[in-house]
Amino acid sequence: MTLQAFLVVAAALVSVGLFGALTQQSIVMVMMGLELLLNGVILAAAAFWYFLAPAGTEGQVLIVVVVTAMAIEMAAGFAVTTAIYRAKRIDMTDDAAELRG
Repeated sequence: MTLQAFLVVAAALVSVGLFGALTQQSIVMVMMGLELLLNGVILAAAAFWYFLAPAGTEGQVLIVVVVTAMAIEMAAGFAVTTAIYRAKRIDMTDDAAELRG
């Protein structure tokens, strides 16, 4: 596969993720869109490192660190979403924006 093929797939992931994050009202669907968006960015970065410096391991280490941080962030986001839903029965972004105190 070529760098262009990886970048096309990454651009498609970013596009679908951005569309999903901006058009959905369910908090879980927005988080899924953000996850796709970040996966596209990670794929593009990994492809660049693979084709520009295939012998170096710095890119691989950075990608593993970013994926780990993204997984922790999404787990925390789902925990907060679950807590909001259990406390207030709110699962839409419009309703959650009205939460105060």
